Amino acid sequence: MKIVIIGAGVAGLSIGWKLAQAGADVTVLERAGVAHAATWAAAGMIAAAAESAEAGPAEAALCSRSAQMWPDFAAEIEEQSGREIFYRKDGVLIAALNANEAEALKSRAPSRFIGAADARAIAPLLREDIAGALWDADEAQVDNRELGRALAIAFQRAGGKLSINETAVRIEMDKGRAVAARTPFKVYFADAFVLAAGAWTSQIEGLPKDSVPEISPVKGEMIALAPPAGAQLPRSLLWGNEVYMAPRHGKLLVGATVEEAGFDTSLTDAAREFLFEHAAGLCPALRNWEVEDHWAGLRPRAPDGLPVIGATTVENVFVASGQFRNGILLAPAIAEAMSALLLKQPLTIGISAFAPERFKR
Repeated sequence: MKIVIIGAGVAGLSIGWKLAQAGADVTVLERAGVAHAATWAAAGMIAAAAESAEAGPAEAALCSRSAQMWPDFAAEIEEQSGREIFYRKDGVLIAALNANEAEALKSRAPSRFIGAADARAIAPLLREDIAGALWDADEAQVDNRELGRALAIAFQRAGGKLSINETAVRIEMDKGRAVAARTPFKVYFADAFVLAAGAWTSQIEGLPKDSVPEISPVKGEMIALAPPAGAQLPRSLLWGNEVYMAPRHGKLLVGATVEEAGFDTSLTDAAREFLFEHAAGLCPALRNWEVEDHWAGLRPRAPDGLPVIGATTVENVFVASGQFRNGILLAPAIAEAMSALLLKQPLTIGISAFAPERFKR
């Protein structure tokens, strides 16, 4: 079976890798560099409990299933690529700054709610007057940038073909079915096409109107803080005061803003100040830390905020997009589900709630 995947982010590469392992002839087309859009700009959090706090049952179940898959997924990527992706299960601590926040956290998971003293024992940087915290020792993180590089290697070692700086501009149709993907350089004929282009998924021409849901870019800015001499990074992921913080290679990543600004990825002083002030508001000692880096990325969001996973109304065209803030977390589950769907194998992961056709209904 010949398959073309459009997009070399974590979703496209993961799907391509699984398909190539199964013997499919897979080509991944990427408009820029390998995993250099939302995957590169992320914080690498694999925090199902934290990320799915406001999710519905179907999305929460998908997040939970994918998080459970991550240890084996990470180990296999490292084995097949020969690169370390720094997956580690350090836990997440979600701090409450007042009694109302504490009650809300306690109602979510009473058995995991801890008092202020216990929370500060886990994360001494936290301010002294927090009202408690939710602690989940099973939450994890990964180096998302190393993940992208490793997936590209694993995919190609499995027999996949990767073409970067080659934009798929159009899907060619014949009698109502997709037959080829056209780039400025070549026409790629295939049996199936997977649109996994993140925020650019809806920009591909040639498909019938409304066959692919409108995927919108949502800008997110992040900063990295460098500690002064002698200061210790937190061991776990920290959430609270409208930001999250992830320790990574001697720095503390702080994110992320949410802004509908089209495809603009310019950096703003307002976002930088917001992230720094809110991080310092949760952990006062961070005021002595230096902002060492500042970047932005575009998350892909569907109209209802849920992922878009599955077959479209056009024969041979599939979508894996709309993951919004959960692209890294959902990668193993989406890869398994999409490869099974394309190869006409039994699905072991429920994706019916995320079908592209739901917008037509």
